[in-house]
Parts: sequence; C-alpha cells; structure tokens
Amino acid sequence: MEIVILVAAMIVVGLIAGWLAGPIWKNKRPIGVRGDYIAAIITAIAVGFMDWYLIPQMGFSDSMRNMGVAMEPFLGALLVLWIIRAAKK
Repeated sequence: MEIVILVAAMIVVGLIAGWLAGPIWKNKRPIGVRGDYIAAIITAIAVGFMDWYLIPQMGFSDSMRNMGVAMEPFLGALLVLWIIRAAKK
C-alpha cells in the first residue's frame, strides 16, 4: 500500500512541476505541454523511489527520508525540465 501512495504522490508532484515549468520559463516548452508533464512525472517517480529506498540504506533516519521524498522529486523534475530547455537551444 505504501508503494501505491508513493507513486500517486509522485505523479501529483510531477504534474505540479510540469505545470509550473510554463510560468517559470515563460511558456517556452520545446517538447510541448504533454512532454513537460511526462518528463516531470517520470523524473519525480524515479527520484521518489530512489529517496524512499536509498536514504534508509545510507543510514539516515525516517524523518530524513520523508523530507527527501517531499522535496527532491520536485526539484529534480524542475532540473530535468531546465536541462531539456538548455539542450534544445
């Protein structure tokens, strides 16, 4: 059940990051709106899973894991969208 909640939360985070990419970069969407959403969702899910499973393996506490899962997928998705825009120039 934890996995389903984690994936659902990361999809929401990816959707928010994909939507926020438009106002941040003034609607410059080289891969389109759908592409921004897809890239942000995939990145958020990947980073969320890495945080969920790797942070405890490195010896950090559960509160550190929760903080990482709350912040890093969003920032990672925005970073990937920025890299896509920089590469398309």
